[in-house]
Amino acid sequence: QVHVMESGGGLVQAGGSLTLSCTVSGLKFDEYAMAWFRQVPGNGREGVSCSTSTGRHTVYTDAVKDRFVASRDNAREILYLHMNNVKSEDAAIYYCAIRDYMTCSGSWFRGQGADFNEWGQGTQVTVSS
Repeated sequence: QVHVMESGGGLVQAGGSLTLSCTVSGLKFDEYAMAWFRQVPGNGREGVSCSTSTGRHTVYTDAVKDRFVASRDNAREILYLHMNNVKSEDAAIYYCAIRDYMTCSGSWFRGQGADFNEWGQGTQVTVSS
């Protein structure tokens, strides 16, 4: 059984930094592309980043490009999201998701994560001004 768990959320000041982590069990971590999504209550899920199984390639949504960095440590089986220069609009529940392929599709950010098969419960990020 696959288990996905996000951690690291909390309160961050606007302009500050925060790092989220995602641990996975029950599958061979380095064989799956993984992504971060986020959701504000009442809105749909928004794709944040998608990393290939090796971690060599990551794509980002325009809203976080040049501010967020996703990385993965395949030896420790952890996916990270390093959030820098955080803005108020980054406040959301952040989810880690797994795709049944080694790469991210060209439409990974569409369909509110329809491309992804396993999800965590999410971790809340709150931004103070």
